Amino acid sequence: MKYLIIFFCSLLSFSTVAAPKADLWAYWNSSNEKSTQVIDHSAWQGVLNHNLTVKGQNHLFGYANITAQDKQALKGYITTLTKQDPLQFNKKEQFAYWVNLYNALTVELILDNYPTKSITKLGGVFSFGPWDKDITTINGKKLTLNDIEHRILRPIWKDKRIHYAVNCASLGCPNLASQAFTSSNTEALLKQAESEFVNSTKGVNIQNGMVQLSSIFEWYAVDFDGESGVIKYLTQFHPELKQIKKKPSYDYNWALNEG
Repeated sequence: MKYLIIFFCSLLSFSTVAAPKADLWAYWNSSNEKSTQVIDHSAWQGVLNHNLTVKGQNHLFGYANITAQDKQALKGYITTLTKQDPLQFNKKEQFAYWVNLYNALTVELILDNYPTKSITKLGGVFSFGPWDKDITTINGKKLTLNDIEHRILRPIWKDKRIHYAVNCASLGCPNLASQAFTSSNTEALLKQAESEFVNSTKGVNIQNGMVQLSSIFEWYAVDFDGESGVIKYLTQFHPELKQIKKKPSYDYNWALNEG
């Protein structure tokens, strides 16, 4: 019986690691393109300024040393965002809204459960991580982190660089941006995040004719037009990939991005 339970749990863990498909939640695919309203993300920027440090190729968050003032600022920022109706803003403001909200909610989630070695430990006994748990309510609708990433951001904007913008509080993840996203800096931040990740060893590691890629490129290969599309895309940054015939391996470090 013990081995059956272990086997069942291993199957459950495997299935939960499988990446969700982009599945549009049509309600959120609406905007007011005539709107010139600008969302204030300065509180989030302040939290980042005080707690995010750069060490090597990683951006590390000081969960252990965050002040009560910054915790309150974070909660206040999230509350302010969730009380707004994102559908009343234009698409550029919406994109920044959703990315910043996702990242702020993730940081809050870690802080509320700190200390923890990995975000994957927060999903309960039969879950791999907290991504399917209701985490916020906007316009009277409950949302999970997976809803924001896979039912709003990916299907509406259809930009592969979204994977570099949302952060899962892990060392294997593309870094939490040191700047809050805004409608005016989004393109620059996406380009920067893309460049940093694909040129880091956690994104692409080429050694002795072998290629190890981030598991992101396996989980979300569909967003890069399949495995061959992934290689074609990455060859823009690493021309030497043209000479490597062996299939890549994949890896991901779920350790907390703690500093």
